[in-house]
Amino acid sequence: MREGRGRGPVSPADRRAARERLGAERAGTVAQIAGLTRDHTAIVEANALVAVDDEHDPDGSSTAFERAHVASLLTLAQEHLDDLDRALERLDHGDYGYGERCGEPVPAERLEVRPAATTCVDCAAATPPERRQRR
Repeated sequence: MREGRGRGPVSPADRRAARERLGAERAGTVAQIAGLTRDHTAIVEANALVAVDDEHDPDGSSTAFERAHVASLLTLAQEHLDDLDRALERLDHGDYGYGERCGEPVPAERLEVRPAATTCVDCAAATPPERRQRR
């Protein structure tokens, strides 16, 4: 196992806890994706039964917004699922819990809140705001 500065090897108990956290978050994200996919399909199917002229349909703009909103949430959930899968790979390779840029340990508190975090607190703070969401 890898050692970080100021911290010994990651214990088997820490690895099990991380795997459980990642697995629980992954299961929740998969369920969220399933729900959003159903919602998106329902919106698309409902729109197929009505006029397609969003510009002149009084409900058209809100329907288009709703469809785009759900599609955006679905994309974010799928990206989060990818992040969780990469975190599980890092856990298998012994790299989980270390910043990808600096190699320093990511605080346990940060990993509890963001189990797929790939940056330590300092690197996350140095990341421009528009790139922070997934780090």
